[in-house]
Amino acid sequence: MELMDTIRQRKSVRKYLDKPVEREKIVECIEAARLAPSADNIQPWRFIIIDSQELKMNFCRYVCSGIFKPTRFIERAPAIIIILAKLNIIVHRIAKVATRTDLYLLDIGIAGEHLVLQAQELGLGTCWINWFNVKKAQSFLQIPNKYRVISLIAMGYAGGRATKFKPDLPLEEILFFNDDYKKKL
Repeated sequence: MELMDTIRQRKSVRKYLDKPVEREKIVECIEAARLAPSADNIQPWRFIIIDSQELKMNFCRYVCSGIFKPTRFIERAPAIIIILAKLNIIVHRIAKVATRTDLYLLDIGIAGEHLVLQAQELGLGTCWINWFNVKKAQSFLQIPNKYRVISLIAMGYAGGRATKFKPDLPLEEILFFNDDYKKKL
């Protein structure tokens, strides 16, 4: 499959077949994420995979409760990937003051995208989740303070149509050369 085909086909999947994801495929997705670039090559990402049914149910009920209940569908995914960031004092705290950007979030975003594109290539569906109780996730997993839970990715074999809430914006609405943005923004 060509890269652009993979990118065009990748959509958020919220319904999964009751079929486990082979750990070899999960490892291949994590390998793709591992190869992502990062600020000062710090590689802040860490990945926890939950594919035990009982642990997954307990985790989801705890972190996807209250206002986060709409995300509870992830308990039906065969695997949940928890993405952590290991924070570095220089690159992630001091650089934020200078750049006003959380560089570790950019790094995690790139790694996560590598992961979901590799999953698509392997015939797996994914859904990137940020609507969950981060503090509860941190507590449930007993994550040390030098790490921060950033995102969850539900993974499995698609059991229905992928979700597309609205069409992608046309290129002419998002692309500007030189100073033509001044009359379009």
